[in-house]
Amino acid sequence: MNNINKILNDTNPAHLEALARQAQQLTRQYFGRAIGLYTPLYLSNYCASHCTYCGFHSQHKIRRIKLAPEEIRSEMKAIAASGVQNILLLTGESPQATPLNYLIDAVKCAKEFFQGISLEIYPMTTDEYRALYQAGADGVTIYQETYDRARYAQVHLAGQKKDYTFRYEAPERIGAAGMRQISIGALLGLGPLEEDLNSLYTHLRTLENKFPGAEYSISFPRLRTIKAQAFAVSTVDDATFVKILCLTRTLFPRVGINLSTRETAALRNRLLELCVTRISVGSKTGVGGYHDPEAVNDPQFDVADERSTPEMIQYLKDHNLDPVFTDWRRIENT
Repeated sequence: MNNINKILNDTNPAHLEALARQAQQLTRQYFGRAIGLYTPLYLSNYCASHCTYCGFHSQHKIRRIKLAPEEIRSEMKAIAASGVQNILLLTGESPQATPLNYLIDAVKCAKEFFQGISLEIYPMTTDEYRALYQAGADGVTIYQETYDRARYAQVHLAGQKKDYTFRYEAPERIGAAGMRQISIGALLGLGPLEEDLNSLYTHLRTLENKFPGAEYSISFPRLRTIKAQAFAVSTVDDATFVKILCLTRTLFPRVGINLSTRETAALRNRLLELCVTRISVGSKTGVGGYHDPEAVNDPQFDVADERSTPEMIQYLKDHNLDPVFTDWRRIENT
């Protein structure tokens, strides 16, 4: 890991090609040509935190929406009709707007439509995560955003998210609650790149040692425009981005690597051949939008890969990649 900066600054194309080949070989060895599919569903964009880079932050003048139970059901029914059996439920950073009971009801509804249910929500206590697990959730995604404490304080100005330590320790509470899947990551371009990568890798190693029975995945979202405005755009270029994902594969051969529709179709296509094992499809990054595609809501970030779920599935099949609609058969969590 001490060579991260050297690898990132290496401009020799032959070295990048060698790294890419190694990542590809390891991906095929441990994952074959399987690509897991999931669709995100934003339940609410209410937020009590002020994170300067996010389209949902509390000071941003947008229309605030929270899906009602009947709307959640309609959205889930529309997503399930695409064939995807893994759903990621997301909210803004507002325990007041989307309390535990609201999330439990959403998870219970999701059980009627999906085999895999994950959440990307504000940090919670172990008991709260356990309640979601017992309701039927399988995993939780939470990003530290940046591991540099000084930079973290600069961009998280108000709300619960200002608490660096409570957020950093959330994956351990997720593991202690019994969740099967834990996904972590850093928002590339927000903090010092080498430090964030080193700290992220250390964080993942620590979690693997403490909770060896969990399944881990890692994500590297890049800062993106919001409603075509350069809110805060990542300085991590495509070549560096590819290096980061391929390097991660060589360091963690068995860990899943996620890639969202923040990235362009061309780049996603390339990375599917190298190291990515799980992708979002048919994504809407505003609240709802699946049952009524004409609904216009303020997004958390702009989608770059706008291919529909059927188009994405067909692309995978045409390129000898195996779309995986669900990871396991649903069992009752106890």
